Amino acid sequence: MQPRVMFDLTRRSMLATAAVAPFAASGALGATRAQAEVAGRWTSAAPLPSVTQEIYAARQGDRIVTAGGLVGRPGGLFINDDSHIYDPALDRWSPGPRLPEPRHHLMLVDGPLDRVWGFGGYDRRDGGDWTAMTNVWVIDQGRWHEVGRMPQRLCETVGLHHDGRIHLITGRSPKGEANGQWNDQGDVDTHLIFDPATLKWSEGRPCPMARNSAAGAVLDGALWIAGGRTVSGGGTGQLDRYDPATDRWETRAPIPPSPTTGRQVGGGLAMAALDGRLVAFGGEWFAPRDQGGGGVFTETWLYDPAQDVWSPGAPMRTPRHGLAAVAVGDAVYAIAGGEVVSGGGASAVLEAFRL
Repeated sequence: MQPRVMFDLTRRSMLATAAVAPFAASGALGATRAQAEVAGRWTSAAPLPSVTQEIYAARQGDRIVTAGGLVGRPGGLFINDDSHIYDPALDRWSPGPRLPEPRHHLMLVDGPLDRVWGFGGYDRRDGGDWTAMTNVWVIDQGRWHEVGRMPQRLCETVGLHHDGRIHLITGRSPKGEANGQWNDQGDVDTHLIFDPATLKWSEGRPCPMARNSAAGAVLDGALWIAGGRTVSGGGTGQLDRYDPATDRWETRAPIPPSPTTGRQVGGGLAMAALDGRLVAFGGEWFAPRDQGGGGVFTETWLYDPAQDVWSPGAPMRTPRHGLAAVAVGDAVYAIAGGEVVSGGGASAVLEAFRL
């Protein structure tokens, strides 16, 4: 199947208006000042076979699986149905099974027995390129299979696997019957829980803040949701911790604003857990065209849960948003993404962060 129709990224003009709202001042709670020496280093690895943005990835054993996204082709960005599998030990990509249908923003999550699951995402239908879908897919015996539907439309969410269950937290859902354009949907604090063993759904306590395009990781038996943005308020560095044992949330120290731009971390960032810390990086911010139109964050931030403090890590070699992140072994891998704000700068870059 060929990538489906050229994609029109129209969200930039919508979010630029929100970007003029006040953003968090420097010196946020728990933040540390920029230091002369920062932790960790980034190195290059084998690029993804196709330039892609707005993708997610999941770990499958010691390998990484990506699928879907917006792929750069002559003429623009196209909704894609490719899957790719990366072996860090060999630094090599191989083709994976094609998706049943093209998707961008398809949420990929690892699950029990090293299975990779795909939830929702957007496709093109008569209403437009931002038609939120509810398919639940899983890779089984080398193929993607549909095994059910989500109980509601939820995209640009955070997907995390913990103790045999998959949590989908925050994101965007249609505000009414319309479902096809980016502005048909609004930010939500939704928390859905999926049991892969029974294919049943339940609800967890809603996240303290509704937002979209946040990032997440599992660390110390808890689920962490960081960053993201709201349509009305722009980027947020909020960090929320969820305890599955008690079904309770607490809000921790936020990601600091960018010391180079003064802007707060926006949507499209990525995060993973490494060596007992959270590693967050990338994302984009919007501004009116006469103010430069926005940009992509270069910063890497490390969070120590014991101290409730963020500190700077080595800046990204290739700043990106709409990228995927997975930790394998001693590294966090930053996969593809957009090198310029909004669309038009899809990348195939793969880089690894190590402490």
